[in-house]
Amino acid sequence: AKRKKNKEQEEKIPYLTEKPVIYMFNVDENELTNEELKNEMRALVAPNQAVFVNAKLEEEMVGMTLAEKKDFLSSYSVDHDALSELIIAAYDTLGLQSFLTAGKKEVRAWTIKKGATAPEAAGTIHTDFQRGFIAANVMKYNDLVALGSEQAVKAAGKLATVGKTYVMEDGDIVEFRFNVSK
Repeated sequence: AKRKKNKEQEEKIPYLTEKPVIYMFNVDENELTNEELKNEMRALVAPNQAVFVNAKLEEEMVGMTLAEKKDFLSSYSVDHDALSELIIAAYDTLGLQSFLTAGKKEVRAWTIKKGATAPEAAGTIHTDFQRGFIAANVMKYNDLVALGSEQAVKAAGKLATVGKTYVMEDGDIVEFRFNVSK
Protein backbone atom coordinates (compact mmCIF):
# COMPACT_ATOMS: atom_id res chain seq x y z
CA ALA A 1 0.00 0.00 0.00
CA LYS A 2 2.87 2.35 0.84
CA ARG A 3 4.53 1.72 -2.56
CA LYS A 4 1.29 2.51 -4.36
CA LYS A 5 0.94 5.79 -2.46
CA ASN A 6 4.57 6.75 -3.22
CA LYS A 7 4.10 5.93 -6.90
CA GLU A 8 0.99 8.13 -7.05
CA GLN A 9 2.91 10.98 -5.40
CA GLU A 10 5.86 10.55 -7.78
CA GLU A 11 3.55 10.78 -10.80
CA LYS A 12 2.44 14.23 -9.61
CA ILE A 13 6.01 15.61 -9.47
CA PRO A 14 6.93 17.63 -12.59
CA TYR A 15 10.51 16.57 -13.20
CA LEU A 16 12.97 19.14 -14.50
CA THR A 17 13.52 17.13 -17.68
CA GLU A 18 9.79 17.37 -18.45
CA LYS A 19 9.82 21.17 -18.38
CA PRO A 20 9.79 23.01 -21.70
CA VAL A 21 13.14 24.51 -22.64
CA ILE A 22 14.21 27.36 -24.88
CA TYR A 23 17.57 26.78 -26.54
CA MET A 24 19.58 29.86 -27.47
CA PHE A 25 22.27 29.29 -30.08
CA ASN A 26 25.11 31.80 -30.45
CA VAL A 27 25.84 31.62 -34.18
CA ASP A 28 28.21 33.38 -36.55
CA GLU A 29 26.75 36.56 -38.09
CA ASN A 30 26.65 34.84 -41.51
CA GLU A 31 24.57 32.01 -40.03
CA LEU A 32 21.83 34.30 -38.67
CA THR A 33 20.07 34.08 -42.04
CA ASN A 34 20.99 30.46 -42.85
CA GLU A 35 17.51 28.91 -42.69
CA GLU A 36 18.78 25.43 -43.57
CA LEU A 37 21.13 25.40 -40.56
CA LYS A 38 18.49 26.94 -38.29
CA ASN A 39 15.93 24.32 -39.33
CA GLU A 40 18.44 21.53 -38.60
CA MET A 41 19.07 22.98 -35.13
CA ARG A 42 15.33 23.40 -34.49
CA ALA A 43 14.80 19.74 -35.43
CA LEU A 44 17.48 18.68 -32.93
CA VAL A 45 15.75 20.41 -30.01
CA ALA A 46 12.11 19.90 -31.03
CA PRO A 47 9.55 20.18 -29.54
CA ASN A 48 11.39 22.90 -27.63
CA GLN A 49 11.94 26.41 -28.96
CA ALA A 50 15.20 27.61 -30.54
CA VAL A 51 16.43 31.21 -30.69
CA PHE A 52 19.45 32.25 -32.73
CA VAL A 53 21.70 35.09 -31.64
CA ASN A 54 25.03 36.58 -32.50
CA ALA A 55 26.29 37.92 -29.17
CA LYS A 56 28.82 40.18 -30.86
CA LEU A 57 26.11 41.97 -32.86
CA GLU A 58 23.88 42.22 -29.80
CA GLU A 59 26.73 43.84 -27.87
CA GLU A 60 27.28 46.35 -30.68
CA MET A 61 23.61 47.41 -30.44
CA VAL A 62 23.84 48.38 -26.78
CA GLY A 63 23.03 52.07 -26.52
CA MET A 64 21.59 52.35 -30.04
CA THR A 65 18.21 53.96 -30.62
CA LEU A 66 15.40 51.83 -32.01
CA ALA A 67 15.88 53.32 -35.49
CA GLU A 68 19.63 52.69 -35.36
CA LYS A 69 19.06 49.08 -34.27
CA LYS A 70 16.61 48.55 -37.12
CA ASP A 71 19.10 49.89 -39.70
CA PHE A 72 21.94 47.91 -38.15
CA LEU A 73 19.98 44.64 -38.18
CA SER A 74 18.74 45.19 -41.73
CA SER A 75 22.36 45.47 -42.89
CA TYR A 76 22.64 41.81 -41.79
CA SER A 77 19.22 40.90 -43.30
CA VAL A 78 17.79 40.33 -39.81
CA ASP A 79 14.36 41.61 -38.72
CA HIS A 80 14.50 41.35 -34.90
CA ASP A 81 17.07 41.54 -32.16
CA ALA A 82 17.69 38.48 -29.99
CA LEU A 83 15.79 39.86 -26.99
CA SER A 84 12.63 40.24 -29.09
CA GLU A 85 13.02 36.70 -30.40
CA LEU A 86 13.58 35.38 -26.87
CA ILE A 87 10.45 37.14 -25.58
CA ILE A 88 8.36 35.70 -28.43
CA ALA A 89 9.74 32.20 -27.74
CA ALA A 90 9.14 32.57 -23.99
CA TYR A 91 5.53 33.66 -24.49
CA ASP A 92 4.93 30.74 -26.86
CA THR A 93 6.60 28.22 -24.53
CA LEU A 94 4.58 29.46 -21.55
CA GLY A 95 1.31 29.58 -23.51
CA LEU A 96 0.96 33.35 -23.16
CA GLN A 97 -0.18 36.17 -25.41
CA SER A 98 -0.76 39.92 -25.16
CA PHE A 99 -3.63 42.26 -25.72
CA LEU A 100 -3.54 46.05 -25.72
CA THR A 101 -5.59 48.82 -24.18
CA ALA A 102 -5.24 52.39 -25.37
CA GLY A 103 -6.38 55.70 -23.99
CA LYS A 104 -5.43 59.32 -24.49
CA LYS A 105 -2.63 59.13 -21.92
CA GLU A 106 -1.44 55.54 -22.12
CA VAL A 107 -1.11 52.47 -24.31
CA ARG A 108 -0.53 49.31 -22.34
CA ALA A 109 0.09 45.64 -23.08
CA TRP A 110 -1.45 43.01 -20.82
CA THR A 111 -0.37 39.38 -20.62
CA ILE A 112 -2.93 36.57 -20.60
CA LYS A 113 -2.98 32.81 -21.18
CA LYS A 114 -3.70 31.67 -24.74
CA GLY A 115 -7.36 30.72 -24.98
CA ALA A 116 -8.50 33.35 -22.45
CA THR A 117 -11.96 34.80 -23.06
CA ALA A 118 -12.73 38.51 -23.18
CA PRO A 119 -14.07 38.58 -19.58
CA GLU A 120 -10.95 36.75 -18.33
CA ALA A 121 -8.77 39.29 -20.13
CA ALA A 122 -10.81 42.11 -18.60
CA GLY A 123 -10.15 40.57 -15.19
CA THR A 124 -6.40 41.02 -15.64
CA ILE A 125 -7.01 44.77 -15.59
CA HIS A 126 -9.39 44.74 -12.63
CA THR A 127 -11.71 42.13 -11.13
CA ASP A 128 -14.63 44.57 -11.47
CA PHE A 129 -14.08 44.57 -15.25
CA GLN A 130 -14.58 40.81 -15.28
CA ARG A 131 -17.44 40.75 -12.80
CA GLY A 132 -19.42 43.45 -14.63
CA PHE A 133 -18.38 42.52 -18.18
CA ILE A 134 -20.94 43.54 -20.81
CA ALA A 135 -19.00 43.48 -24.08
CA ALA A 136 -15.70 44.51 -25.64
CA ASN A 137 -14.83 46.52 -28.73
CA VAL A 138 -11.95 44.75 -30.45
CA MET A 139 -9.71 45.72 -33.35
CA LYS A 140 -6.65 43.93 -34.67
CA TYR A 141 -3.25 45.56 -34.26
CA ASN A 142 -2.36 44.91 -37.91
CA ASP A 143 -5.60 46.58 -39.06
CA LEU A 144 -4.78 49.67 -37.00
CA VAL A 145 -1.25 49.85 -38.42
CA ALA A 146 -2.46 49.31 -42.00
CA LEU A 147 -5.36 51.78 -41.80
CA GLY A 148 -3.67 54.37 -39.60
CA SER A 149 -6.35 55.31 -37.08
CA GLU A 150 -9.19 53.97 -34.97
CA GLN A 151 -11.65 55.96 -37.08
CA ALA A 152 -10.34 54.32 -40.27
CA VAL A 153 -10.66 50.87 -38.67
CA LYS A 154 -14.29 51.66 -37.75
CA ALA A 155 -15.01 53.01 -41.25
CA ALA A 156 -13.59 49.83 -42.78
CA GLY A 157 -15.93 47.73 -40.62
CA LYS A 158 -13.04 46.08 -38.80
CA LEU A 159 -14.04 47.07 -35.27
CA ALA A 160 -15.98 44.21 -33.68
CA THR A 161 -18.18 44.22 -30.61
CA VAL A 162 -17.73 40.86 -28.91
CA GLY A 163 -19.34 39.07 -25.99
CA LYS A 164 -18.41 36.76 -23.14
CA THR A 165 -17.45 33.80 -25.34
CA TYR A 166 -14.94 35.67 -27.51
CA VAL A 167 -11.50 34.06 -27.30
CA MET A 168 -8.80 36.74 -27.24
CA GLU A 169 -6.16 36.74 -29.95
CA ASP A 170 -2.58 37.92 -29.68
CA GLY A 171 -2.37 41.64 -30.38
CA ASP A 172 -6.07 42.46 -29.97
CA ILE A 173 -6.67 46.10 -29.08
CA VAL A 174 -9.59 46.18 -26.67
CA GLU A 175 -11.96 48.60 -24.99
CA PHE A 176 -14.01 46.82 -22.33
CA ARG A 177 -17.55 47.82 -21.45
CA PHE A 178 -18.68 46.84 -17.98
CA ASN A 179 -21.10 47.80 -15.26
CA VAL A 180 -20.78 46.88 -11.61
CA SER A 181 -23.82 47.56 -9.46
CA LYS A 182 -23.30 48.02 -5.77
